[in-house]
Amino acid sequence: MPDLDARILARGLSDEQAVKRLTEEGYNELPTAKRQSILRLILEIARQSMFLLLIACGSLYLVLGDITEALLLLSFVFVVIGITFVQKRKTERALDALRELSSPRALVVRNGRRQRIAGREVVRDDIVLLSEGDRVPADAVLLRSTNVSVDESLLTGESVPVRKVVWDGKLTIGRPGGDDLPFIYSGTMVVRGQAIAQVRATGPRTEIGKIGKALQILEPEGSDLQRQTDRIVKIFAFVGLCLCFFVVVGFGLTRGDWLHGLLAGLTLAMATLPEEFPVVMTIFLALGAWRIAKRKVLTRRMPAVETLGATTVLCVDKTGTITLNRMSVAKVCVEGHVHDVGTDQGSLAENLHQIVEYSILASPSDPFDPMERAMQELGARTLAHTEHLHSDWKLLREYPLTDKLFAMSRVWQSPDGEDYVIAAKGAPETIADLCHFDAARLADLERQIEQMVVHGLRVIGVASAHFRHSALPPTQHDFPFTFLGLLGLADPVRPGVPEAVAECASAGIRVIMITGDYPGTAKNIAQQIGLKPVHHIITGSALDAMDDVELQRRIHTACIFARVVPEQKLRIVNALKANGEVVAMTGDGVNDAPALKAAHIGIAMGGRGTDVARESASMVLLDDNFASIVAAIRMGRRVYDNLKKAIVYIFSVHIPIAGMSLLPVLFKWPLALLPVHIVFLELIIDPACSIVFEAERSEKDVMRRKPRHLKEPLFGRAMVFLGLAQGLGILTMVAGEYALALALGLPAGEARAFAFVNLLIGNLGLIVVNRSWTRSTWATLKTPNPALWWVAGGGVGFLAAALTIPWLRAIFGFATLHPMDYALNMMTALMIILILEGFKFPAVQRWFAAAHKRKKP
Repeated sequence: MPDLDARILARGLSDEQAVKRLTEEGYNELPTAKRQSILRLILEIARQSMFLLLIACGSLYLVLGDITEALLLLSFVFVVIGITFVQKRKTERALDALRELSSPRALVVRNGRRQRIAGREVVRDDIVLLSEGDRVPADAVLLRSTNVSVDESLLTGESVPVRKVVWDGKLTIGRPGGDDLPFIYSGTMVVRGQAIAQVRATGPRTEIGKIGKALQILEPEGSDLQRQTDRIVKIFAFVGLCLCFFVVVGFGLTRGDWLHGLLAGLTLAMATLPEEFPVVMTIFLALGAWRIAKRKVLTRRMPAVETLGATTVLCVDKTGTITLNRMSVAKVCVEGHVHDVGTDQGSLAENLHQIVEYSILASPSDPFDPMERAMQELGARTLAHTEHLHSDWKLLREYPLTDKLFAMSRVWQSPDGEDYVIAAKGAPETIADLCHFDAARLADLERQIEQMVVHGLRVIGVASAHFRHSALPPTQHDFPFTFLGLLGLADPVRPGVPEAVAECASAGIRVIMITGDYPGTAKNIAQQIGLKPVHHIITGSALDAMDDVELQRRIHTACIFARVVPEQKLRIVNALKANGEVVAMTGDGVNDAPALKAAHIGIAMGGRGTDVARESASMVLLDDNFASIVAAIRMGRRVYDNLKKAIVYIFSVHIPIAGMSLLPVLFKWPLALLPVHIVFLELIIDPACSIVFEAERSEKDVMRRKPRHLKEPLFGRAMVFLGLAQGLGILTMVAGEYALALALGLPAGEARAFAFVNLLIGNLGLIVVNRSWTRSTWATLKTPNPALWWVAGGGVGFLAAALTIPWLRAIFGFATLHPMDYALNMMTALMIILILEGFKFPAVQRWFAAAHKRKKP
């Protein structure tokens, strides 16, 4: 990043000025589609199949002359619409929060210091700091630049980046495209260099705003789970329509009452239509992404939520993710001797002054890089009263670090110096190359490096040169550098990382650490965090020497990749995928983008990552912390677990409802369920499957299981078996009691009320039992879930009203129940709970676990 001197800092806006500009000119964002109105949302909900069926049933009751029943049924339409509306609004709020988080970030100068803000908060005249990989937040003019090239293909269609120059204060109008212009434009990408720019236009006043193009960060996209859900819904809908047709025809032919037959058929259609499936899918993924965002991980692509639980390999950068990226100089090596440098040491031996002096000269005056800040801090602490700090020197040129030369040099001129002074720092091998080391000196240097890396230090080489006043050479190799020594920088491991690594191991997730550091440094850090086996290390040079087959074989056991450049990450990802692994990969730079895209889950760094990396990733790690990734995986497994529980519950609960709609028609019994009963049950089913199960805490063993297979169906054979067993168990109890009541001569209203109470109890029992498939019902009841009690309390309270209030009892077709009926209901409820609890017996659990065991790819 170019230096920030007093003049640049002074040109930055204050918070008060920025707020005033925002008020006058609006946020730096393009016009988007208007938020869906309440009326439009309600009409969209009302067009769904379930509500159309409700309206059809209500209309039939009007035709039959039963106005009270019709009005009550139609009023339920609005109640269900209200519930669905609240759920949709909750989902929209979660998505709005994600969009806010995912908006591009901008580094600006405010109140005389740099700070990172949301891109939409950038205002005219803001001073913006840009680096390679950043997306330009607004139209601006360059005040300072170092080798800046910008990809303007978004505006011009030309894929070749264009060079940019510093504004001379004269040119006032510019258009995108063309080299050597000082203007940069919103939405374009800095592909090389660093710059300081002043914003001239924001929002709709930018070039991209004028032509009406918008970059959508969060776009709705289909996922494998959504495709599975659509398939399930279609199957259920087809079966329901067939049964509906069968019931209408059968009822009409056998009883001669086609109108009531149509009503019975519509009731059955309502009972079998699983409209909850798509609702649950939308809510679970949206709220799951929102919950993961609260763990400091932003989900940019919704399918990543479902993929998290299947992750088998987690590839992470060492610096800043496993470590704090808060460097301090721990050791200095000069002339082959290693010296310890304490963080509280106030002075250094005279022979160490020069290497510290030139490491500072080789760094920006206001550094952003943690290593450069550590060097500056060491100098400020130990050289404050010496002649080795040069605030009055003039910077003439910078030779930046490149993909082929891992070193940077800065050319200085002192006020009275005759020669230019050049300071260089970078990878020790590169500095040695600039100093033209022979084989013997290289071997000696390697021994010095090894002395430092065994302590887990990151090693930087430093060199100096003097050059006569003349035209500066094009490359760093043309300077007569003298080697000054090595700096060893320590970067402590983040708190919580060893525990997170251990949690990954117990969850069957292999952690691979990737770093540009030396193998010794990487090994030391691996030992600190408990990464095993530490002796299986692959270096970047060894990686280049391997073919793909050899890499796939070696990568089975390797957990450390050292001296790796970003471009090699793509080969690592492809090798892991070829071995059948589900790969999550972290990255922060422009060159990490291909690997992030290739990985099943690309995780970009939010703090230090570039916009290119963030746009290529599925997720963004907001705090750059490894432990946050593991927390997100845990949350992803919880979301998938709870989704399966909700799906099984939906499937199970529809079986007794559909059965009690169909069996009376087959056996010529009085109808047990009417549309009003179905709607009443839906008032419990809808919030239960979308709110109660979504809010359920994760199972205790969620991070002690092996990852699920990526192709494992959401609703596989084991799930179908569990759903059928639960649903048929309740249906058998309810239908048996209904048949017994009718056989004993009880009135149809009393038998219907008796059966409905048991059906409601079975529904609530399904909710409680499916909250956990490993813990007992008693244990789950002790686990807080406020939504459960609201749903259960509301259902029981309304049922009590329907059984005791005469006019409600008449609408539901109930007769008064006697004390003996309630006693039998309680016995039945206990039997239903015991039946459902039986599916948690160890033998059943072993079968269930075997059915879900992950198959080898």
